[in-house]
Amino acid sequence: MRRKSSLVIGVLAVGLAVSAQAKKMTECSMRYDLKGWSVFYKTAGGTGTIRCDNGQHATVRLSAKGGGLTAGKTEIRNGLGQFSKVANMNDLFGSYNAASAGAAAGKAVSVSTMKKGPVRLDMSGKGTGFELGAALGRLSITRK
Repeated sequence: MRRKSSLVIGVLAVGLAVSAQAKKMTECSMRYDLKGWSVFYKTAGGTGTIRCDNGQHATVRLSAKGGGLTAGKTEIRNGLGQFSKVANMNDLFGSYNAASAGAAAGKAVSVSTMKKGPVRLDMSGKGTGFELGAALGRLSITRK
């Protein structure tokens, strides 16, 4: 009887530990460089590094494409992206819906918010270039 109750308690303890681990969310951020241009069609590409507070990290490739009424050329260096909390870093890879509007000349400042399902990405950065207009598009993040 004592052995059975010890076994039941052990199984319950393992179940609670697994349940607590499943609910733990991680915070991740991304440092990135991004270059792009637009003449009605907007395109940009770059690289970055994602780091999470649970120790996960990855080097990534960024690709943005979209359309709208835009014209310009920009380059962002050492930008910062902040993700909403996720269960695992793998939730961050994929395509985000993006909308942007801006006007810049000389020193550019970029701020945008994107969504991929429940995951939100806020990106900000400083750089150089010029741009005028508004665009809708997608930003894809893939492992490098």
